[in-house]
Amino acid sequence: MSGIFITFEGVEGAGKSTQISTLASWFADVDHDVLTTREPGGAPQAEQVRQLLVTGDTDNWTDISECLLMNAARAEHLARTIRPALDAGKTVLCDRFMDSTRAYQGGAGGIDMSSLLQIEAAVVGSTIPDLTLIFDLPVAAGLERARVRGGEDRFEKKGVKYHEKVRASFLSIAKNEPERCRVINADQSPDNVSMEMVSCIEAWLAERAGS
Repeated sequence: MSGIFITFEGVEGAGKSTQISTLASWFADVDHDVLTTREPGGAPQAEQVRQLLVTGDTDNWTDISECLLMNAARAEHLARTIRPALDAGKTVLCDRFMDSTRAYQGGAGGIDMSSLLQIEAAVVGSTIPDLTLIFDLPVAAGLERARVRGGEDRFEKKGVKYHEKVRASFLSIAKNEPERCRVINADQSPDNVSMEMVSCIEAWLAERAGS
């Protein structure tokens, strides 16, 4: 039995980490075997690459180098963590995946999308998320939340204009792939975000069961 693959996307400070934990508990309560993971990272080799990407100065890497590093980490993540879990029938919840590369290195970084999608196809192959939740809120609010949170901040330091492009890219992805993507309003209390998310998941599971 193949598992379920759900990815969490959105701008900085959108609260994905909180919501992925909430949804993992919800799925466990309804008897799913759940794995939570993240990108970049999710496998030992990928976590090593993560440290290169999320810390340091904003100009440490060019956009194409970021794209290649992200995909190198993703290849390890898929091979060592995601695909084995899906093959075992688990529900995999992943904090960021291919859409972040499209939004950050493509939409905001300016990499030619056709080239980016060729790399994506080679790495991701048929392991496309069953459902992608895009947590959306104004960029300024998200960056302020991220500043208060602290920690890894290389991407956060790229500035408001960069992140406005990221946000626009995520919304464009959602518009272009409505069968896969759902937009969640993250500009509300965490509890309200959770309620909207769970309602979305319940409706999606019902559609899935009926198809």
